[in-house]
Amino acid sequence: MTAFTTLRTALKKRAAYARTKRELANVPHALAIEDLGFYTGDADKIAHKAVYG
Repeated sequence: MTAFTTLRTALKKRAAYARTKRELANVPHALAIEDLGFYTGDADKIAHKAVYG
């Protein structure tokens, strides 16, 4: 894998992480807890696990 390919992959993952984190953090609090079963304050941890494994 070339350095350019590695960088492109890292940037795509970072963008996916930021997008996922933002979307999870903006879910209404009641919906997140009652229906989806997560705390919006944990959006960064959930997004990290979803994108990076």
